[in-house]
Amino acid sequence: MKTLREVECGQTVTVTKLTGAGPVKRRIMDMGITKGVEIYVRKVAPLGDPVEVTVRGYELSLRKADAEMIQVE
Repeated sequence: MKTLREVECGQTVTVTKLTGAGPVKRRIMDMGITKGVEIYVRKVAPLGDPVEVTVRGYELSLRKADAEMIQVE
């Protein structure tokens, strides 16, 4: 399984599973990141934090720790 953190810049992936629990998982879902949604990775900062993505037509910045909780294919 690959996480969103491992995805190269410029790739589009599909969310397969959200790991993590409680408020953190809820917050990720509230941002529109749910199972089956497509995520386009726009930019990755030089040190890997944050990751800029496009989800459901809007741009979002995710921390490395949050990106690790999103499994993709």
